[in-house]
Amino acid sequence: MEGWAGPLGALIGFVLGWLEYKLIGGTVTAALRRTNPSKTQAEHDDYERRIRLLRAILLVLMVGGMPVLGYVIGRTLFG
Repeated sequence: MEGWAGPLGALIGFVLGWLEYKLIGGTVTAALRRTNPSKTQAEHDDYERRIRLLRAILLVLMVGGMPVLGYVIGRTLFG
């Protein structure tokens, strides 16, 4: 089990990160769209661009960061 602790932790971290991204990303996106203060089409397009940017940042942090954290925890605790 020693050699598998890091990769298994990374896999678990990836799954948890993906789940977290879907839940939080969906909730935040829905809330932002519901409270959109845009009055013109240009403002609306800019607001949507910012939402896409936020989702990309969340994807990188959650799906990219959680496997690293899982790997480190797996190696530290079990390997």
